[in-house]
Amino acid sequence: MASGGVAEHKLSACCILHEFYKAASKFPNKIAVIHASGFARIAGDFRRDCAAEQPLDDNIVKFASTEAASSYRPPVYDGDECFTFSEILSAVENLSSRLRNILDGGDDPHLIKTLSVNLSSEKSVHVSGSLIDSSPCSQQHVKHRSFRTPKVVGIYMEPSVEYIVAVLSVVRCGEAFMPLDPTWPNAKILSLVTSSKVDLVIGIKSSTEGNCCHRLDALKWLIDDGSCPIFALFMKETIKAQSHPFQLGWPCESESLRSFCYLMYTSGSSGEPKGVCGTEIGLLNRFLWMQELYPPDEGDVVLFKTPISFVDHLQEFLGPLLTTCTLVIPPFNQLKENMFHIIDFLQGYFINRLVAVPSLMRAIVPALQSPHSMIIRNSLKLLVLSGEVLHLSLGKMLLELLPRTLVLNLYGSTEVTGDCTYFDCNRLPLILENEVLGSIPIGLPLSNCDVVLVGEDSPHQGEIYVGGLCIAAGYFHYPYLLPITDVKLPPNSGCPSSGHRVKDYFKTGDFARRLPSGDLVFLGRKDRLVKVNGQRIALEEIESALRDHPDVADATVLCREVEGEILFLEAHLVTEKRDEDDEFLKSLKSWILCKHPQIVIPSRFLFTRSLPLTSSGKVDYLSLAASTPSDKQLRINIEEIPQDHLIQVIKEVFSDALMVEKVSVDDDFFVMGGNSISAAYVSFKLGIHMKLLYTYPTPLRLQMALLSSSSSGVDLTRPVGEMLGNRPHGSLLGDDSNRAIDNPSKKLKAESSAYGGSTEQSPRDSLWNPAALHTECSFSRCNKSTHGGQCEESYLHDTVWSNILPRDGRGFLRELWKIHMDSCVDASPLVVFKGSDMYLFIGSHSHKFVCIDAKSGVVHWETTLEGRVECSAAILDDFSQVVVGCYQGNIYFLQFSNGCICWSFQTNGEVKSQPVVDKRRHLVWCGSYNHNLYAIDYKNYCCIYKFPCGGSIFGSPAIDETTPFKKLWRHDMEAPVFGSLSINYSDGNVICCLVDGNVVALNALGSIVWKVGTGGPIFAGPCISRALPSQVLVCSRDGTIYSFVMETGDLIWKHAIGPPITSSAYVDENSQLTSHISHLSNRLICVCDSSGSIHVLRVESHAIRDLKPSTKDIVHEFARLDIKGDIFSSPVMIGGRIFVGCRGDHVYCIKLDVE
Repeated sequence: MASGGVAEHKLSACCILHEFYKAASKFPNKIAVIHASGFARIAGDFRRDCAAEQPLDDNIVKFASTEAASSYRPPVYDGDECFTFSEILSAVENLSSRLRNILDGGDDPHLIKTLSVNLSSEKSVHVSGSLIDSSPCSQQHVKHRSFRTPKVVGIYMEPSVEYIVAVLSVVRCGEAFMPLDPTWPNAKILSLVTSSKVDLVIGIKSSTEGNCCHRLDALKWLIDDGSCPIFALFMKETIKAQSHPFQLGWPCESESLRSFCYLMYTSGSSGEPKGVCGTEIGLLNRFLWMQELYPPDEGDVVLFKTPISFVDHLQEFLGPLLTTCTLVIPPFNQLKENMFHIIDFLQGYFINRLVAVPSLMRAIVPALQSPHSMIIRNSLKLLVLSGEVLHLSLGKMLLELLPRTLVLNLYGSTEVTGDCTYFDCNRLPLILENEVLGSIPIGLPLSNCDVVLVGEDSPHQGEIYVGGLCIAAGYFHYPYLLPITDVKLPPNSGCPSSGHRVKDYFKTGDFARRLPSGDLVFLGRKDRLVKVNGQRIALEEIESALRDHPDVADATVLCREVEGEILFLEAHLVTEKRDEDDEFLKSLKSWILCKHPQIVIPSRFLFTRSLPLTSSGKVDYLSLAASTPSDKQLRINIEEIPQDHLIQVIKEVFSDALMVEKVSVDDDFFVMGGNSISAAYVSFKLGIHMKLLYTYPTPLRLQMALLSSSSSGVDLTRPVGEMLGNRPHGSLLGDDSNRAIDNPSKKLKAESSAYGGSTEQSPRDSLWNPAALHTECSFSRCNKSTHGGQCEESYLHDTVWSNILPRDGRGFLRELWKIHMDSCVDASPLVVFKGSDMYLFIGSHSHKFVCIDAKSGVVHWETTLEGRVECSAAILDDFSQVVVGCYQGNIYFLQFSNGCICWSFQTNGEVKSQPVVDKRRHLVWCGSYNHNLYAIDYKNYCCIYKFPCGGSIFGSPAIDETTPFKKLWRHDMEAPVFGSLSINYSDGNVICCLVDGNVVALNALGSIVWKVGTGGPIFAGPCISRALPSQVLVCSRDGTIYSFVMETGDLIWKHAIGPPITSSAYVDENSQLTSHISHLSNRLICVCDSSGSIHVLRVESHAIRDLKPSTKDIVHEFARLDIKGDIFSSPVMIGGRIFVGCRGDHVYCIKLDVE
């Protein structure tokens, strides 16, 4: 859906602080914030008095009446701490001046300094030019004005008046705030403070009435870390103190505007937090939209209870403050320990506006239905729901229970300032007259937001793309601000381009469909969509059908899968019924069959009294998965079943999977309606390979196969998977979970060829024939290779083996094997030939590092390191040890044969660069995030050289072993270098790719030989290959691969892939395309884009030979394959085989064939 019909409005306010100053000046003596510490102490008495319908004790309650709820004075209880608008304004004026002084290098009596901190030092954060050009602010509100990157100030507090003052003060002094949630682990907070280069952290010295449980005087670990100075805030002192003598200028009137005003870390697909840089214009647009359509009354009371780690908390307190409403803040620990205490505060303060997630509302519905909650039902005017799907059953329940309350269902994420669409539930009855829904629509775009659906089959269904003023400035990845809207609107978006006001969109990963009314209905997350027999199914749809059953109060569905194949669906139900009630289970299955096809009926039903919730009120899937009964108990051990009873067990499992009453011994499982998901269930229950069922699809034939294998000793058991989205807790087979080499679960790919499929090799597969003789050599990203002895001589004289492919015809890619790595695989593979064997070494974010048989996909060994692995490995010159770094700063030397740690070296900084082996000097060179380059003597187990480089090292160094061991020169490139360096050994020039999109060649004296630009940032190193002599290949985030003449920098050719490219290209030096017409051969290049597509490009022979710019189309896409998960790993392509990792948690082996 395009929001072309939504008019773009010019904002009626310039900034948040001006709006706050106007509000505070209008009612200076009105209560702005109530710390509800007094009421918290008597909440139990209040609840009992309400339940007994007795008047409250006058000695306990200072003021609490229904009459007060309708006046401008909210209820205040004995012990509550109140703050007026004038007091908050005074505190903001004082604190903002003091912060400005501190950030400019001044001192303050409440500033806690450390020796390692220099406040006056400048940090350079680079903002992409394309990001600035596409910024919503630059298009309308800030023409002719420049941008600057603000300093980042961390705020370590729970929801409190101190937190509110700190946020407003940081914004007032023109910088950006970063919420640091006290509930986060200490290590996470320290990591974020360090990686974000925070200039200052504000904490609470002692809170109002001692209500803060995270005071600085109790947090020695934060002070002792010394990453940055800390300011101790004391609210009462800040209110009374005089403002700093100089007056601050207004940030909105500055000639240089900050590119973002807050930095919030949110969960990322990689498993690592992403720093989202939110804009003031986004916050202001969201506030003004609510003010225009659903303005509050001046006497409204609002509850501030959302943790500061969620973006929704910003509007929860900013909206009331800017409209002179009153905020009530419950004690942090009380709600954290028991979210049901929220009922007491809703009732005790006659709350008029509430922000919540649907799971929380579902949990407290029984309490709201009580006659003692009539106060809540009468006082609550607006209920804003977001963060989860609002299911139809809950939506209807809330509308019936709260007839006087306006219920809004909002949709969004941190990247879109919290919200980008809304649905007024008053419109629901009209929608339901013509539509059958399972959830409440997420509605229409907010003002100044573009929302578009991009789908393959229909313009009315697809993935949600968002653009407009709501979009964040980018992702903070020091020292670079990465663009968030790097997705162009595809041509199949189903709407005329004239309807869109922005060029770039944020790709949400969520799917929706559009109703005739224009409203969107949320279908599910990309990671909660499963595909069975080609049919896409959202787990949310199954949950909605289960919730509609009269005996089910709540439900959630988990998916169990193996190697990307659906194993079965598992439903967790909140109901009074128990699992031994067979009739109830039958009624549940029949109920779903009336609404959905048979393939979506869960295979397992588990019953519980309640679903576990996170601290924010959402369903806790991790806890739910952990509470599931042991899979070992649920699986049948066929070895323990008597042979004469095995056929009956198989028939029962078939019957259960197919949901039929009877199965005969000769019934074909698939003829009776079996599919991949039901086959996976049978495989799981019997503990067999799924391919065995395809080969022997009847109970009788399967029984004979199992009995035959038992007598012959063949192992037909198979590995089983884990809950979708959760890291497995060891193998579900149990007994073999700790075996490193002979684990049957790790030999799945090697064994699978025994059941169906040919094992014959094509003549073109001679490279992969174990009988072929290859001596020691290794290959890694960018066509880097190492060779030993005879292999090196053969390589240099071009006598190495070659894979000849016909040029006539279209290539296609198919998956040979993939290995699950438990988390994202951003590292590039290291491929090693040793004798006739071939190995692949790679690590992942899960800390796992593995050695895989590159031909079969069998895992030889795996080891767990102390930190996640993002860099490629290297191998020593004698091929005895593999070297790899990790995020905890260690560089490991691992035994080649078994993965045991021989020794390690600690750099005290994250290691993201691939180690480089200097064979002549027996050294390993490796950079670290702590700004140092190390030379490690692997013969004598020590570091002999440490060179400070002035910045974090991402790329690998390039080694010229003939160069003397000393510093020769240094050249300031004026932009970060993320990619590895390469050397043109014919002239000694160093090729360097810069994040600003430039490629530079430096000679042996450090002077620039040539410098050329590409169309976007470059995050990976250049590729130099003997198969494309005198060419250097560079991949850019503009989605294009460039070929330059290595000696001059002249452009030879370029080819647009489309999506951004973050990794390096790889030239297959062992494959050629030939034709009977010409003796000239074409070469193949592998390029992987960030969206998960693998491209094989064909380079015409004259482009290899001539080295001149050509008007002809000399580069063509020869083959392409889309895999599940974004790709940041650089591929390795050898003889038509492609090895690459992805963020879908797998490492792949892909084979190129020709039609």
